[in-house]
Amino acid sequence: MNWNDIAELMFGGVPFYGEIVGLVWMSIVAGAVLGLVGGLIGTFVMQRDMAFAVHGISELSFAGAAAALLIGADVVTGSIVGSVIAAAIIGLMGAKARERNSVIGVLMPFGLGLGVLFLSLYDGRSANRFSLLTGQIVSVQSPQLASLLIISVIVLIGLLLMWRPLRFDSLDPQSAAARGVPTTAVSLVFMVLLGLIVAVAVHIVGALLVMALIVTPAAAAMRVATGPIAVPVLAATFGIVSAVGGILLAVMGTLPVSPYITTVSFVIYIACRIIGARRDRVTRLL
Repeated sequence: MNWNDIAELMFGGVPFYGEIVGLVWMSIVAGAVLGLVGGLIGTFVMQRDMAFAVHGISELSFAGAAAALLIGADVVTGSIVGSVIAAAIIGLMGAKARERNSVIGVLMPFGLGLGVLFLSLYDGRSANRFSLLTGQIVSVQSPQLASLLIISVIVLIGLLLMWRPLRFDSLDPQSAAARGVPTTAVSLVFMVLLGLIVAVAVHIVGALLVMALIVTPAAAAMRVATGPIAVPVLAATFGIVSAVGGILLAVMGTLPVSPYITTVSFVIYIACRIIGARRDRVTRLL
C-alpha cells in the first residue's frame, strides 16, 4: 500500500498525496530562493546600518498588499507597489542615518495603520488577512513561485551589476563619493532592489517576520566571517538553512511555519555569536 492508497482510504477516495508533495516542494524552492537572495542583500543592509529600514519597508508593503486584497487586485503586485514606494522615499529622503531613521519611524506606523484599516474593511476569509502578517509559505502556488523567481533574478542581476560600487559605498561612502561613485544613484537602486525582495518576502513569510530572512542571517555571518566573499556566501547559506529547515520542521509538526523559520534563524545567530566571542577571546590571549 502506497501513500495514495492510504489517502484514498482516509479521505474518501481522493488521492491527493502527489499534490501535497508538490505544494511542499514549491514551498521549499520558494524558501531556498528567498533565503539565498535575502542573505546576499542582507549583507549590504547590515553594512549600511539599515536593518531598521527593512522593517519600515515591510510595513508599507503590508499596506499595499492589504489594499490589493481589499479591492480584489493581485496581492503580490500591491505588496511590490507599497515596498517600492517606501524604498524610494527612504532612499531619497534618508541620506544620513539620523534622517533615515526619522523617515522610517514616520513610515512604519503610517503603513501599519493603513494596513490595519484595509484589513478591517475586508470581509473575506480571515486566513487571508492573517497570512499578510505571518506569511503562507506552506501554501505557495505556481503564480506566487513564478513571481518570486522572476523578482529574485532581477534582484540578483542588479546586485551583481553594482556589487563593487555598492560595497565601496556601503563600507566608506565618503571615499566612494570622492572617487566618483554616484552614491545617490547607488543608494536609490539598492533601496528599490531591497523593496522588491521585501515585497515577495512579505507575501511568503509575512510582514512581521521578514527580518528573520534578511537581517538575521547576515548579522550571524558577520559574527564569524570578515572576507568580502565569505560574509555574503555564509549569509546566503544561513538564509537557505533557516528557510528550508523551518519548512521541513513545520511539515513534520503541527505549528505554523513562521515560528520554525525564526527559531532556526535565531539559533544560528546565537551559535555564531558564541563562536565569534570565543574566537575573539582566543585572539586576545594570543
